[in-house]
Amino acid sequence: MLSFPLASLPFDFTARALRWAAGFAHCAYFEPNKLSYPAGPFEQLLGVAAEAPDAPRTLAELRSWQQREGAAPGFGFLTYEVKNEIEQLTSANFSGLDWPVLHFFRPQTWLRWDSERVEIHGHTAGVLDAILATPVPAVPPVRVPLLRARLPKADYLRTVEAVREDILNGEVYELNLCQELYAEAVVLDPVEVFLHLQAASPAPFAGFFRHRHHYLLCASPERFLARRGATILSQPIKGTIRRGTTAAEDEQQRLRLLHDEKERAENLMIVDLVRNDLARVAQTGTVQVPELFGLYPFRQVWQMISTVQAALRPDVGMVDVLRASFPMGSMTGAPKIRAMQLIEQYERTRRGLYSGSIGYVWPSGDFDFNVVIRSLQYRQDTGYLSLQVGSAITYDSVAEREYEECLLKARAVLEVLGATVSE
Repeated sequence: MLSFPLASLPFDFTARALRWAAGFAHCAYFEPNKLSYPAGPFEQLLGVAAEAPDAPRTLAELRSWQQREGAAPGFGFLTYEVKNEIEQLTSANFSGLDWPVLHFFRPQTWLRWDSERVEIHGHTAGVLDAILATPVPAVPPVRVPLLRARLPKADYLRTVEAVREDILNGEVYELNLCQELYAEAVVLDPVEVFLHLQAASPAPFAGFFRHRHHYLLCASPERFLARRGATILSQPIKGTIRRGTTAAEDEQQRLRLLHDEKERAENLMIVDLVRNDLARVAQTGTVQVPELFGLYPFRQVWQMISTVQAALRPDVGMVDVLRASFPMGSMTGAPKIRAMQLIEQYERTRRGLYSGSIGYVWPSGDFDFNVVIRSLQYRQDTGYLSLQVGSAITYDSVAEREYEECLLKARAVLEVLGATVSE
């Protein structure tokens, strides 16, 4: 292991390190953006590997892979389609992305930052010199003038009404309806776009992931799961409102979200779902909700965030927790299985990594995973670019407002791309 004071490194060291790392077929970067967050944000980590010959592709393989001894952490992702291994579900909608369903790798070299130093682990010879020698070119801003909606606005509005009818008929209480905005034959620099996205919308669970020709550029504010010793923690987000343009308006917006009965009901339903999920792997009587309806400001929006935690049973590992709780309830609805069946019926695109997760697991068994939202998925070999957004539909939902919420969540990414949406 090598360690260097950050003060001794150039101001753009992180950008150089990420550009160097993106040259590897397997690259994962986790970025907390120096933000505070209940229970802390992601650690700042960067890992690379030229190959990942033993990469797991299923939860069953992930269990065996995790049990192999190693000093390095594991970096990986789970797409939304992992649901099909957990439940009797299918995914038949269109996909322009085709990620592996699940992928983890152990980096040959990995970097870890703290407030004052950066450490280089694993294969360290020549790494610092290679990073420092990596140029940071002046790349013109990317321009993707138009994103097309695979579910046009009129169809989206009709779908919201169909979901409300399902709720009235007792099929679900709440359903997270998502739509894809996409462009084809796009040429862009993934690192540059990611850095612009972090500047426009800094988030505590941001990340950059490369898997060969596939890239994820993520500005997520949401934690899915974290394990700290015997404690498991989940922090679902349900409830969104735009920031105000003045301090007085911003406070007015915060209070409006705090007292919005629909948003509180959405949040509470998902908290109950998460409590039930964690109870399947927790010691009896240990599931708690230390914070309900917490309000937290981000660059573009206020979010309502609750925290659910429990003490895990001694025999429970990471895959057991994932089987009990994936996909995250904030991105499905309740009850979860019926919600996922209806999602498959109403949406027109496979979600891929959207509403999946990226994260890291330590040799100790501790781990941290986010919820992949506010993100771009990109295939460099085909130029397919995907931005997916969604909102929770309840019976009280107004279709136009739900559509506006989707565009609000997409705003930062659209600004980075210089894009508008074709309705």
